[in-house]
Amino acid sequence: MVAVMGILLTLPSCYNDSYSNLYPQNGNCDTTHVTYSQEVWPVISANCSGCHGGSTPAGNISLSKYSEIVTSVNKGRFLGSIRHDQGYSPMPKGGGRLDACTLKHIEIWINDGMPEN
Repeated sequence: MVAVMGILLTLPSCYNDSYSNLYPQNGNCDTTHVTYSQEVWPVISANCSGCHGGSTPAGNISLSKYSEIVTSVNKGRFLGSIRHDQGYSPMPKGGGRLDACTLKHIEIWINDGMPEN
C-alpha cells in the first residue's frame, strides 16, 4: 500500500486553464437574432436578480426591471463586471463567469441599442 501511495504522489499532475477549457462552447452560438426577452432577461433573472433585486438590492444596484438594466449598462460597469474584466467587480459574485455565447448575446444586445423586445 505504501509503495502505491509513493508512486501516486510522484506522478506528475497536469493543469490546463486555457480559455476554451474553462469556458467551453458547443459550437451552436446563434447570434443572428438576439432579443432581450429570449437571451438577455433569462440570464439576468437567473444570475443577477437574486442579489440585485427586491427592496434592498446589493450595491444599491437593482436589475429586476428592463429600465434598471439599461440604467446599469449606461453607467458603464455592467459589461465589465459580467465579463470579469480587470478593474471591475466580477459578477455574479462568488460564481463563475458566464459562458462566451451568453456574453456575446448580451454584448450584441447592448451594441444594438438595448431594444426591449
